[in-house]
Amino acid sequence: MDKQNVFVGRSLSVIEDFSKEERLYLFEQVKILKKAMENQDEETLAKYRINDKDFGIYEVFLEDSTRTKESFRNAANFHHAKVSELNSDSSSFNKGESYADTFYTLSGYSNTIFIVRSKLEGVCRWLEETCAAYAQRNSLYRKPAFINAGDGKHEHPTQELLDEFTFLEDNNWSTENLHLALVGDLFHGRTVHSKADGLKIFKSVKVDLIAPEELAMPETYVQKMRENGYEVRIFSSIEAYLGQKDLADKWYFTRPQLERMGDRILQRQAELRRTITFRKEFMGLLKEGTKFYHPLPRHKVHPTIPTFLDDTELNGWERQSINGMYVRIVLLALIAGRIGAEFVPSIAPVSLPTEEDYITEVDLSVMPVKEKVVSEGVQPIHNGLVIDHICKGDAPSEIRDHMRLISSVLGLDGQKGGEWVSTGHNDETQFKGIIFRPGSFELSRKHLKRLSAVAPGCTLNLIKNGRVVNKYRLHLPPRIYNFEDLACTNEACISHPDQNEGVPALFYRTKDNHFACAFCGKNHTFKEIWKSRNK
Repeated sequence: MDKQNVFVGRSLSVIEDFSKEERLYLFEQVKILKKAMENQDEETLAKYRINDKDFGIYEVFLEDSTRTKESFRNAANFHHAKVSELNSDSSSFNKGESYADTFYTLSGYSNTIFIVRSKLEGVCRWLEETCAAYAQRNSLYRKPAFINAGDGKHEHPTQELLDEFTFLEDNNWSTENLHLALVGDLFHGRTVHSKADGLKIFKSVKVDLIAPEELAMPETYVQKMRENGYEVRIFSSIEAYLGQKDLADKWYFTRPQLERMGDRILQRQAELRRTITFRKEFMGLLKEGTKFYHPLPRHKVHPTIPTFLDDTELNGWERQSINGMYVRIVLLALIAGRIGAEFVPSIAPVSLPTEEDYITEVDLSVMPVKEKVVSEGVQPIHNGLVIDHICKGDAPSEIRDHMRLISSVLGLDGQKGGEWVSTGHNDETQFKGIIFRPGSFELSRKHLKRLSAVAPGCTLNLIKNGRVVNKYRLHLPPRIYNFEDLACTNEACISHPDQNEGVPALFYRTKDNHFACAFCGKNHTFKEIWKSRNK
């Protein structure tokens, strides 16, 4: 196996872990494999097989699954490798063992690729990181790789791969345009959440979201679609969608998971199901050449794609399901290094930002010297600090609430001084907060990072003998980590404190200046990521 192969040992936690170029290469390999499988071309098939009885592929399905699990099992068996399964009913997870310890142990038993389904979101991202360190500590021959087979409401990247491949098949392999209607439970559906980034393989994308308000796509994913340049339209029902003329030629249905939404929703289930279920009376309204897709299974009593459509030209979901095994065979072959050595990316992978000048020290030599530092309503400070321009533009009550959080995060509680809300000199309708503390303060870079994360846009003044000796303007950092009082607010996230997995919180700044959890992807404002706020 070629160590230079860019696919070797890669994990697939979210669809973006494989670039557009890498996915298109994968799909070319799937085309070849599928043709060879249909023709029983053993010579070609042998080129894809790992064919190593010591190469360990381990299925860990901690949530019920039939199609994904069996698809992966058959894909793994194709490779003539060592295939194992964790019995979740009797596993150590039920005895309180952490995810990390369980996978450390399994990694030490010559298992290289783990296929994981869990209700915990972001679990594969964490395991990829912590098990790589374990492998290095213990000089393991191979670093374990992790494939996300579905994590909570977050993503299902291998389903996205097979969906993209099937769309391409029906698009005559063109990546120019895609018009897709997403129909059903868009709130819980991790397969449709993966499409927010996955559909970027197409140059021009129009997405029509069809769901009642109770099952609507979370705003985070709608916003991401728009940031990615998709044209997004929203409809409350199939009937409303068919009432206009610009119809998609590809419809992707999902099963409504109303059982997860409480009695109030269940009492209205017939009404809600009707809005997202295709009916015979709609047949004549579809665009010519339309295909329907579904990740399966359909609900046996209330299928959103009724069974009378099985033997029609609309049926794209059966071929879509069959494609799943082909895609997963190729994915395993790539990660194992059996194929992919000749692939050379034309564009270097884009790394996430790590550092930038978000803490700016003001050159005081070009500023007028003030004998006293005085803010409106605040007594002059001879020695101490003043944090100004806090939450500028927010309501006074919000500013006061956040200043309490800032004091807690910076360890300023219980000290002399105080907080103040004032208006600007030029606009008396715009409020800002001021925190002042007398005393002697020596602030490290870590303190400044904390302040920039909890109060971006503020100005920090350090005062000695009545003069400002240091002045900093602070902005939102590109990422924030290594603080014990950070916490993702998503209770299903592997890093949430209630999960007791000891996973340190890590956030990246988004394009719209939110903080996205590195594990589950949930967006937060800078005010929401602190444990003291979330107690």
